[in-house]
Amino acid sequence: MAVRVEGQTAARFEPVVRTFARLVGRREGGGALTVRLRGETVVDVWTGYADRGRTRPWTPDTLAISFSTTKGVASTIIHRLADRGQLRYDEPVASYWPEFAAGGKERVTVRHLLTHRAGLHSVRAVAPRAEDLLDHIGLEAKLAARAVDAPTERSAYHAITYGWLLAGLARRITGVGLAELARTEVTEPLGITGMHIGVPDEAREFVAEPVGAALRQFGVGANFTRPVWGRYRVSRTTIDALHVPGFHRLFEGSDPPIWHTEMPAVNGVVSAGALADLYAPLANGGDGFLSRQTVYDLGHVQVSAVDAVLGMRMRWRLGYHQAFGSGGRLAFGHYGYGGSGGWADPATGLSVGFVTNRIGSLTTPLGDLNLFRLNRVVRQCLAAPI
Repeated sequence: MAVRVEGQTAARFEPVVRTFARLVGRREGGGALTVRLRGETVVDVWTGYADRGRTRPWTPDTLAISFSTTKGVASTIIHRLADRGQLRYDEPVASYWPEFAAGGKERVTVRHLLTHRAGLHSVRAVAPRAEDLLDHIGLEAKLAARAVDAPTERSAYHAITYGWLLAGLARRITGVGLAELARTEVTEPLGITGMHIGVPDEAREFVAEPVGAALRQFGVGANFTRPVWGRYRVSRTTIDALHVPGFHRLFEGSDPPIWHTEMPAVNGVVSAGALADLYAPLANGGDGFLSRQTVYDLGHVQVSAVDAVLGMRMRWRLGYHQAFGSGGRLAFGHYGYGGSGGWADPATGLSVGFVTNRIGSLTTPLGDLNLFRLNRVVRQCLAAPI
């Protein structure tokens, strides 16, 4: 049966649409993909449905819970503050957030936070039950008070705690949290609609319902990473960073609890177009949004080693990772559980945003194979003779 894909694409990128239709359109749920090249739209397509009952067709305005793709938004906010001189990457976090010095963390710098070396990867240490994750102010305080051996030499992916750490830092500098800063530092300056941390009232009608049984895996410890990374031994470190019993409960119902908190490593709701717009200036020298020097620094690998949580070699930038599957040595961004992701390639001027509400069984903390495959076709189209 033919798959209905709506939107537009430049002729050169038509193979991307065919791949998108095969990977996204023939399955439960729906999704969208946007590709900008030096700021110009070359792919903007969507397909499928935003609910289990197939009553809400996907549109360009549909928002999807983006899981760790949210980390790219949170990191960009920090870089905006750094660009204005409100923080410095090599300054101790405690210089801005004095309570953070507790427990031997006085040497942890902003750079350590952004590269997952703050020693605070364990979510179990601060939130033993899923419902504990909803008190974002309390969790900032708990993380600041923890005693850990930090900074660490190699990274340990702060899968859930990362957002509260950046939020706590930003709150001490600006007086507000990352949900508010996402608006004032990202969406308003870039003229973006369709990007939020948490779900404000005006966005409720646009949020897609997660579909697929795999959401329950998010808090099931070892099973969480086994589908794709089964050859790696799942450690206690991995379970402590990812295992939150009952996490799926926060997504249930017509007004799920996850909408009403700030979990800036997890609960962003975004459209594909908004992600591509976020990464467009990062792919094009800052474009007035960030300084050229800051964007240049963002492309530099800070840590390249086997991550203690993910069990695979990571090339961490300042709050972003290598754009897997992009084919670009300098390309960076952030992907998320369930498959969404966004990235920028300063070498080509490409920016990409992909969202979906289908959480399939072959997903990992950093996405699944769909975005990898789409990225490969995007790169092939870019390289093809015109």
